[in-house]
Amino acid sequence: MKNSVAVKLRWITVIILSMSAFVKGDRPRVIVTTDGEEDDRCSMVRFLLYTNEFDVEGIINSSSVFHWKGGTGWNAFHPVTWIKEYIQHYSEVYENLLLHDSNYPTPSYLLSRWKVGNIDGIGEMTQRTDGAVHIADVLLDASDSRPVWLQAWGGCNTIARALKIIQEDHPDRMAEVAAKMRLYLIWEQDGTYQSYIRPNWEHFNIPTIIADQFDCMAYIWSKVLPDPPKRYFESGFMANIVTGHGALCDAYEDNHGAFNAEGDTPAFLHCIPNGLRSTESPGWGGWGGRFVNIRSNVWLDPKPDSSYTHPTGQWTFSNSWSKALEQRTDAYGMQIRTTYFKPIWRWMDDVQNDFAARADWCVQSYANANHPPVVVLNHAGDLQARPGATVDLSAQGTHDPDGDALTYAWWRFKEADTCEGAITIHHAASKNASFVMPDDAKPGAAIHIVCEVTDSGTPALTRYQRVVVTAAPSGIKDDK
Repeated sequence: MKNSVAVKLRWITVIILSMSAFVKGDRPRVIVTTDGEEDDRCSMVRFLLYTNEFDVEGIINSSSVFHWKGGTGWNAFHPVTWIKEYIQHYSEVYENLLLHDSNYPTPSYLLSRWKVGNIDGIGEMTQRTDGAVHIADVLLDASDSRPVWLQAWGGCNTIARALKIIQEDHPDRMAEVAAKMRLYLIWEQDGTYQSYIRPNWEHFNIPTIIADQFDCMAYIWSKVLPDPPKRYFESGFMANIVTGHGALCDAYEDNHGAFNAEGDTPAFLHCIPNGLRSTESPGWGGWGGRFVNIRSNVWLDPKPDSSYTHPTGQWTFSNSWSKALEQRTDAYGMQIRTTYFKPIWRWMDDVQNDFAARADWCVQSYANANHPPVVVLNHAGDLQARPGATVDLSAQGTHDPDGDALTYAWWRFKEADTCEGAITIHHAASKNASFVMPDDAKPGAAIHIVCEVTDSGTPALTRYQRVVVTAAPSGIKDDK
């Protein structure tokens, strides 16, 4: 056991580091809309454990093609008060979470951000609900110009109604509002993106992700995940989260101890500031997946192979590639299915270990829990280099808040970059690494290098820094 003086000194250091790294204004702003399905409720447990990473601007009940007020049987709508109940569970572990990060919002703050949106039918957007008005107010607030990530865990109708309020009441501010909007849609779970948002707002070039690959974290995970990441969803691992970790984790609706479904989780995994810089472009990739540009600034999933064609209209359950791939049993079908979901499952060991660590934060002291390393580059994250030049990479400032040993891995994120030439990263397992810019690199071509750092704690936690190295025209000096 560490003596009390050492523990106090480290706690003071952690507070200072936390305040300097996560001062208000540095965290992404997020609004969640949810239809309250079982997997939404599972996602909400994880989301609340990550609220220290965000400025939560709204948690809004909405409907979907699957669940709406008045629906019966499987389509029945879960009472809207489930969000209040989950925030109550959060309140029971809140004081312990503060031991690990002082940026966790108060339960009363989260309750103030809970509103009921458009729930009275599939795609209902005629009513000016409290939820829609709240979203509109956040977007219209001129005192904060930071981007707002609007997440549709269910249908888009409450978001659509909020945007229609802005169009009706403040048509002269639509471009201003669009400039701060970011959309991450878990499918289009009603028709309102196509019927209203697309014709009225898409031309403003709003960064919009419409995801299908999320489905590997939904109910089909046991069929579509390859074996290495699958073990992080099975009961042996999930016991680290659902057993003995307080009221919030007790509310997690597991499947006989195993992962149940969190199809909506990628929407906020995308926004977590873990160093991958995924919010800078949907094509860069990160914990919430990687996407390709289809039209204007709308991004969909990469094709499983060249025979697939992206939909021109609604991207939803009925034309989902994941649902078609789920049924494949032939060798080639299973191969492309594994590749299709890779943008998300490639991170699952890191993602699930991170979840387990936060479950520990609910009940453990700072000294008895693990915390992620802080990866610091000794140079800018964006560099340029002439073809044939050596690019020196350094993570000399990297450290671990718990004093754990660290392992380093520098690797090329080939799917994200735009340079065709091959490279070899020298000393890839060290703090300092290097590579030579390909001789045939065309001006403007970019190579994405990730510095991945993992600590030796339990569970082992990983953070990153992405370095984007652009080929400079001859005559331009290299960055140092």
